[in-house]
This record gives sequence, structure tokens and C-alpha cells, in this order.
Amino acid sequence: MHPSQGLRSSPIAGVVLNGGDVDAIAGLLTLRERQVLTVYAAEPVMAVLRDNPIFDVLARDVVSREVLPLDVRTPLLLPDRRPSGLFVEIFAVPGKVPLYLEADDAPPIVLDGHTVGIAIDDGAAPLFFIPGCAAMTAALRARLRGAALVFFDGTLWHDREMIEAGIGGKTGRRMGHLSLSGPEGTLASFEGLDVRRKILIHINNSNPVLLADSAQRAAVEAAGWEVAFDGMDITS
Repeated sequence: MHPSQGLRSSPIAGVVLNGGDVDAIAGLLTLRERQVLTVYAAEPVMAVLRDNPIFDVLARDVVSREVLPLDVRTPLLLPDRRPSGLFVEIFAVPGKVPLYLEADDAPPIVLDGHTVGIAIDDGAAPLFFIPGCAAMTAALRARLRGAALVFFDGTLWHDREMIEAGIGGKTGRRMGHLSLSGPEGTLASFEGLDVRRKILIHINNSNPVLLADSAQRAAVEAAGWEVAFDGMDITS
């Protein structure tokens, strides 16, 4: 045990980042400054941490930074470098660079590791964690087919939701999110994939699926989806 762990302990042994957006990385700044842990991320996201000195609050002599290669199942290690028993595989999903890195008004949707999905397993079937995804691709459909558990981007019900609500000026796709409804939306895209359990996460407060008595909630539940909530406990 690291000398500081007894007095300022935390159960967090590592963090796997799925992107460089503020809501994905800001939590790093709330961790204890001398906490021994490992930060794992794809190279584009790790570059964001390297380029911003505020993240050096996670002291490099105690916080390891490990670049995860795409499409490679990698063991997660405890701070003392013993195996944790968990494995991750990150894979590129359609997305865009973080808002603060945008160079123009219409950044392209890319498949380069700025936005990734994460497969997590302990030797059994993996669960998939995909809180941001701009489009469903044939490769992603193939990867998710028959999965036991998928957490998926549920940001918006329809593409112009925030514009029509008067709370934003961008479409869902412009923000890098696939909407739930529509012929190319999430509900339609998952049809026929035989995913055993599907849970919506990263839900914007404008999304009517948050309302238990809404028609939209009824539609997602009829399609076999669950809506995540604070304190939700997942058991196999």
C-alpha cells in the first residue's frame, strides 16, 4: 500500500476515459491529488490531458497514464501492478472532437479514437459502455449483436430537440449524438441485434424519456430499453 493510502484512501484504482469532452474528463480534477491510480485512454484523449497542465494536478509520480490501443483487449491493473481481473477493449465509434477543440462551425463526424466505446469483461461475456455515438455503423452492429448488456447514448429523443425547446442552437448530430427516434435512430438501429439488456445513459434533461408517463418512455420500453437513473444497481 502506498504510504498515503491509509489516511486518504479511495476505492478508485483506475479510470478509463471514453472521450475528451468536458463531461468525460472533468471528474479527474475531483480525485485526490496524491491518490495512486491509473488513467487509461486512447491517444487522442491522452493528448488532451498532456496539452492542458491543469491535469498535472494528478501528480505524474503517483498517477500512471496508459494509452489504450484501439481494438485490443487489455488487462486493467491495480496501482501495485497486480491484475484487477478486468479487461477492456476500446473501439472507435462515430463522433467528433470536443467542443473546445473545434476549429470551424461544422466539424466532421470522425472515426479516429476521439470518441470510443468500451467493452469490459472479467473473462465472461463483455458489457458495452457507449455514452456518445453519432451514428450506427455496420461494424458497430456486428460488435453488439447478441451482447448481454449495452449502455448506450440516450442524449436526445429527436435531432432538433434542443433547438425546438429553445435551449440550444445545435442538432443532436452536430453535437455528435445519435437520436433515439427516427428511421436511422437508436431504436431502429438496434432492431434485430438480440441484445439481452439495453440501458439508456447520458440522457439530456430535454429528453421526454425521463418522464415515466410520457409516450416516448412507453416507446423505448416497448422496444426493450431501460432508462438509467441515479443510484441504479446492475446485477447479472
